[in-house]
Amino acid sequence: MAVVVLFSTTSFTMHMHYCGDTLVDKSYFVKAESCGMETPQPEESSDCETVKKDCCSEDQLTVEGQDELKRSHELSLKQQVFVATFVQTHLYLFESAEKSPDFGKHYLPPPLIKSIYKLDEVYLI
Repeated sequence: MAVVVLFSTTSFTMHMHYCGDTLVDKSYFVKAESCGMETPQPEESSDCETVKKDCCSEDQLTVEGQDELKRSHELSLKQQVFVATFVQTHLYLFESAEKSPDFGKHYLPPPLIKSIYKLDEVYLI
């Protein structure tokens, strides 16, 4: 859902530079670089001059994103506290527990002197 909201609210502009009918460069964030074939525009003069037609052209494609989002509902303070507490406790469920100390690691059992099952007369059949 977050991806849909992100893409629906994002705007971007694509600049394209054509030389004749051929796409020379395109850019998404900055103006597209020219091919160097543009004819320089002459400065204003009183003489009658012929102006050559430029073979290059610039094109711009703008995709407008959504400006306003509708909120489905507002959460009360109790609901916000519940959600924050739930998320926090849920995250702690998956933390790795530290190893508990092994107290019986160095403990040796007492030596067995008599067979206890013989003393209690308990036999497995």
